[in-house]
Amino acid sequence: MTPLLKSFSALADEIRMSIVEQLMDHGELPAGDLVRGSGITAPAISRHLKVLREAGLIQQRAQGTQRLYSARPEGLQLIATWTKSKREFWEPSLDRLEAALKEDDK
Repeated sequence: MTPLLKSFSALADEIRMSIVEQLMDHGELPAGDLVRGSGITAPAISRHLKVLREAGLIQQRAQGTQRLYSARPEGLQLIATWTKSKREFWEPSLDRLEAALKEDDK
């Protein structure tokens, strides 16, 4: 599986997408903070974190007995680059939508 497919596959899960968003919004966090309030068990979060690490979307570092997680910009950049490369596909449709909305406003 290519790195891009691994990234999309990892983010296709709602919980994993939420974890990445939390890390992007709040920076480095311990696993315990990712579990709190989620209704998900610590072992389940650990499995999700493993998938995200293997996809290259997050990284882990040890600080004493604590494991801290952060979003990995290089992994997320792969998705951003792919999305930008498809701009030619979306742009004409978005231009037509914009024109149609302007017509409706008249």
